[in-house]
Amino acid sequence: MTLHKQLENLYLFHLVAVSGSFQGAADKVSLPRSSVSKRISKLEQTLNVRLLERSTRKLSLTQSGHELLKSTEQLQNVLRNTETLSDQVQSLPQGKVKIGCSTLMANRLLIPHLNELSQIYPDICFDLNLSDEVVDLIDNQVDIAIRIGHLPDSSLLARKIGEKTFGWFASPQYLAQNGNPDSPQSLLNHRCLVFKNKATTLDTWIFVHSQGKVSSIKVKPAMISDDARALVQLATLGQGIIMVDPRFIEQELNSSELVPIFTDYTHPDKQPIHLVCLGKKGRSLAVTCVWEALSENLLLTKT
Repeated sequence: MTLHKQLENLYLFHLVAVSGSFQGAADKVSLPRSSVSKRISKLEQTLNVRLLERSTRKLSLTQSGHELLKSTEQLQNVLRNTETLSDQVQSLPQGKVKIGCSTLMANRLLIPHLNELSQIYPDICFDLNLSDEVVDLIDNQVDIAIRIGHLPDSSLLARKIGEKTFGWFASPQYLAQNGNPDSPQSLLNHRCLVFKNKATTLDTWIFVHSQGKVSSIKVKPAMISDDARALVQLATLGQGIIMVDPRFIEQELNSSELVPIFTDYTHPDKQPIHLVCLGKKGRSLAVTCVWEALSENLLLTKT
């Protein structure tokens, strides 16, 4: 007998027995009264016994109905425990939240906040997908990401948290050995550290002088990397000049491991930085809590 396939109908039978009517059971599960009646009839057919005496005034259990109700009391306990567990899961943020971010931004911006979040939400496992390549959220099962640049039209929920800018920096050691470049053109005689990944190569550096003159220099890389953290470290070791957002090298600037150069110039490009997330449909409570916390705290201010 395939009685295990009748679990849903057994549950309805318990509701009918407790409430004393098809309508009472139907109201609890938001089903039409007729559907509940048909389900009970199907259960009776499967068991080949009559469980309820039906009349125009009331329902009553048959002897077989009483025996089935008593023999399946543990089913009600299982269902109650399952509902309690479900309520707990929905009320407590837990599970895995996968976050995608570029390496340097994660190191300087994201990870310090995760330290605090992990204490607030100890049952959340943070899965960090750190890459300087742009990854597809759906293909890589990423829940939340930090994206640089203008977002294409999509179903992503996005919040702008700042703008990416550029400046030029070198270590005092490098400048002592090679001299301080006095113009953008002089970069052709200097070692330059260049970021390159599958999507872009940042080897054309654009300078706007305070008086308005624009210079575009295609530098000859001394070293190339697809990891911005590596370029910053190489710059602190005196390996060359780096073009990077000053907000992400604050600790190197504060310690004087790196110093700004070309202070009379600015870079014309400003790219928006967004915190993005998949839409609300199907999003777990854990993802929602992390999204709201990061949306509030990951706000970049201008230096």
